[in-house]
Amino acid sequence: MRLRGNREAEVHVVVVGCGRVGSELTGLLEAAGHTVSIVDKLERSFRRLPDTFSGERIVGLGFDADVLREAGIEKAGALASVTSGDNSNILIARVARETFGLERVVARIYDPRRAEIYQRVGIPTVATVAWATDQVMRRLFPDDVPHDWMDATAGVCLVERTLPDHWAGHPARALELGNRIRVVSLTRYGVARLVDHDTVLQQGDIVHVIMETSAQEDLARLLAGPVPRVPPGRGGR
Repeated sequence: MRLRGNREAEVHVVVVGCGRVGSELTGLLEAAGHTVSIVDKLERSFRRLPDTFSGERIVGLGFDADVLREAGIEKAGALASVTSGDNSNILIARVARETFGLERVVARIYDPRRAEIYQRVGIPTVATVAWATDQVMRRLFPDDVPHDWMDATAGVCLVERTLPDHWAGHPARALELGNRIRVVSLTRYGVARLVDHDTVLQQGDIVHVIMETSAQEDLARLLAGPVPRVPPGRGGR
């Protein structure tokens, strides 16, 4: 995946799990200009890292708070837990959120049936090996991926963004900006659905937005800022 567009400032990222996904993810993160510490319970797992890797290698269990501190979680802006165990990944993600207050967290899972449980506690999840690394990057740094689709004139594009926590409980129409930005659908608990006038956003939602290509910075500001007030809906869900 090539990172283009308006990149975020350098962020320190803790990656837990140095398997196929974790080792590839560290390379992508460093190529994007971020710093990385990687944690694995087996020192030999670090052999998978690219020769150019310049971050910290921490041997230990990712759900151990002291290990996470050694990896720099207190200064981190994001954490990705991509070990081979679903239970470990969700535990690590919860420790990152609940103990260290880290908002930008993603957990890899192997059993898609567990996705709803994890989403309900506000932790984005990524499943399947084939596209796991790409999707982890999209969840951690959505603004590094300018669009998922663009029309032939480059005037209109479709983007996918993970909903910031403070938007939960607000209507989807609050995320629209005149004729420039419109929410067309969302993914909730792994299931995509179209939105309507009364759709209320929930924690963990992934929103799909169609907009003018020139409005990408406006969307970033809208998501990061306070939720705009909108008139009451016509009915509610």
